[in-house]
Order: sequence, then structure tokens, then C-alpha cells
Amino acid sequence: MLLLNPVVVSVFVMIILCLFKLNVLLSILIAAMTAGLVSGMPMGDTMATLIGGMGGNAETALSYILLGALAVAVNKTGLAGILAKKISKIVGQKKYVFIMLLAFLGCFSQNLIPVHIAYIPILIPPLLLLMNKLKIDRRAVACALTFGLKAPYIVLPVGFGLIFHGIISAEMVRNGVPVVTADVAKVLWFPGIGMVIGLLVAVFYTYRKPREYEDIQIDGLDETKGEDLKMNSKHWRVLIGAVSAFVIQVLTGSLPLGALGALIIIFVSGAVKFEDVNGLLDGGIKIMGLIAFIMLVASGYGDVLRKTGAVEALVSSLAVMVNGSKLLGAVLMLLIGLLVTMGIGSSFGTIPIIAAIYCPLSIKLGFSPLATIVLIGVAAALGDAGSPASDSTLGPTSGLNVDGQHDHIWDTCVPTFLHYNIPLMIFGIIGAMIF
Repeated sequence: MLLLNPVVVSVFVMIILCLFKLNVLLSILIAAMTAGLVSGMPMGDTMATLIGGMGGNAETALSYILLGALAVAVNKTGLAGILAKKISKIVGQKKYVFIMLLAFLGCFSQNLIPVHIAYIPILIPPLLLLMNKLKIDRRAVACALTFGLKAPYIVLPVGFGLIFHGIISAEMVRNGVPVVTADVAKVLWFPGIGMVIGLLVAVFYTYRKPREYEDIQIDGLDETKGEDLKMNSKHWRVLIGAVSAFVIQVLTGSLPLGALGALIIIFVSGAVKFEDVNGLLDGGIKIMGLIAFIMLVASGYGDVLRKTGAVEALVSSLAVMVNGSKLLGAVLMLLIGLLVTMGIGSSFGTIPIIAAIYCPLSIKLGFSPLATIVLIGVAAALGDAGSPASDSTLGPTSGLNVDGQHDHIWDTCVPTFLHYNIPLMIFGIIGAMIF
């Protein structure tokens, strides 16, 4: 029975626990054990699978800690305060310009300078005072940041988008649907329109009203520095170090190596004293440690879901349920993609799982190759926004909650789920029917 599928039960347990504000880490752990229990996997094996799979996000977790330390270093020298002051002068009292600027800059993190979430813990914390001054609802900012992390890889075949499109085409060819990577961009622009609409609704309608926040001093960060400062040699050395993180990451493909290289440059150049190293790392762990560990556990949870075999069973049950209906088939494919990605937390990792079943089913239902691209691409992307375990939601929270005034579930996951997954569903169904 579909409702008793371990993936369905487990993901719903995770969502319900999170909505009731149980700690996200505990919610994921309980959801993982639930998946194992429902599938008949021994509890000891479930925990062993979860622990064994935690290494899947080890690079991301290490990146978070090192980037947190880099963010503290940038703030300690006053560079972040100078940056916040300059941005404040640019946007003035135009809060909508500020929010849309964050969404625009976020898009570059997926293609022009493919550093993904790396910029958030560095750029966002020193801007919180400006957001407070403008009385910006941080839920709108969370939607803007998630848009920047997600929309470009769906629509644009560059940077992370090229990887996403390449995985879709490769898996479709492997499963009997002949396409080339260039075909993916021909159709995924359409659901991208849905994301643009979701962003505009969030910023200009849902979260347009002013919202009050306290000006709270952040542990490890000094947001007041830089108010009366001008750029000096120390600031330039820190800036070179921060930019080097991006350069090293692009050249080596390793974000932790980029962050480590930046810290070394900052220390060697004397921008931060050697005796302050421990303080920087402590500060990085304080502001990023929990989220880094959530990423580790989320990877293990995804492994548990895969090992149960329930994902394949869930997708396979589609063939029986659709009964030849293209419309019903499109709806169910996207809904199951939403469930799978909500649990696994990775749209990229979802593609190989769903393509194996979606391709033959699409052929059977008469979907064209382009329509099949829409179904697989949107089904994989659904849930990336809104999932408590996704870096597309954890990234924005890492920057917006450093002062403890932004809830991961209700202020990031729920808003991004509503404003992106709903339009993606609608445009994905329409796209599957017209292409």
C-alpha cells in the first residue's frame, strides 16, 4: 500500500516533527529510524547505515565550519561592516531593491562563480542590521536566497546547471530515451518561470509587510565595526583571502580547500593575529556547527531511504496507479519526486533513482522526450526548496539565524516550500502536457 511505503511514512514523520518545532537533527534521526522500522530493517542495521552514510555530506559539513571561521575573520577586521555600509548606501531605503539584489547575486553562485552556499555565511550576517533597519521580513530574504541557489541550476546550462542538465540527459539515455544535454535547457526554462512567479509573490505580496527584529550582538561577529572605517591594507588582505576561497574552489573543485586556503592567506598576511586562530574556529563552530552536523545526518538519512528499497517500490507503483492517464501520470510522478527529494535533500542525487522508472513509464504513457525531461527535471528539483535537510534551505538559515531570530522550519522551509514547490508542480504538469 502506497501510504505504508517506508519513504512516505518516514518523510511525513520528519515533516510533522519539524512543523511541531522538534529539533531538525532529532527529527531526521527519528525519521530515519522510522524508515528502517517500517521496511523491516533491524534497528541496529538502520543506525549503522545512517552512520556509514554520513560521509556523503562530509565535504559540505567541513565547508560550513571553515566558511564560518572565514566569516568571523572577515567580521573581526571590520571588512564586513564596511561592506554592509556600502550596500546600505546603494539600496538606501529601497528594501525591494535590496531583496531582489540578493536574489540576483545568488544566481551567480550557481554559474558565474560556482560556489553554491559559500557566500551566504560571509555576506548575510553583517547585513542583518540593515535588514532590521529596513524592517524586512527575513522570510522574503530566505525565498530570495533559495531562488538564487535553485533556479539557475534548473534553467541555465552553466556551472552547477550544466552538471544538473548533464545528469538528466545521461540518465535518460541510460534508460532508453535518446536526448542530448542541449535538449534539457530547451524545456526547463518553462518551470523556471514558475520559480520567478513564486519569488515575486513572496517578496511583493506574502512578506511585504514590515517585521520588527531586535539588534542583537552576534557571538564571534562584530557588526558595528566598519561604521567609521575606510579600506586599509588589512582590509585588502582579508578581501584577497576571501576572494581566494572562490578562486581556489573553482580551480580545484574543493570548497573546503578554498576556505582553508583563504584562512591561511589571512593568517600569513597578518590580517588576523595567529593567537586569534582558536577564537575564529570557535566562532565558526558556534554559528555553523549545528547546520554542518545536520548535513552529515541528512546524508545518512538518504542512505537509509535508499537501502530500504522503498524508493524504487514507490516509483514502480506509479505504473499501476496511472492506468494510462498522462495527466494523472504527470501529477503522481511529480508528487513522488517531491517526497523522495524532501527525504534525500538532494535534487542531483534523486535523478538516477527516478529516471530508471520514469523513462520507461513515460514511453508507455506516450510522453515525448522533451516532456520526459520536464518530468524528471522538475520531479528531482521539487523538495529541494522546503526540505529541512537541503542545503538550499540550510544555507539561507545559516546566514539569517546567526542572531537566533530566524526559525529554520517556519521562516525558511515553509515559505520556500509554498512559493517554489507549488508553482514548480503547476508548471511541471503543464510543461509535460504541452512539450
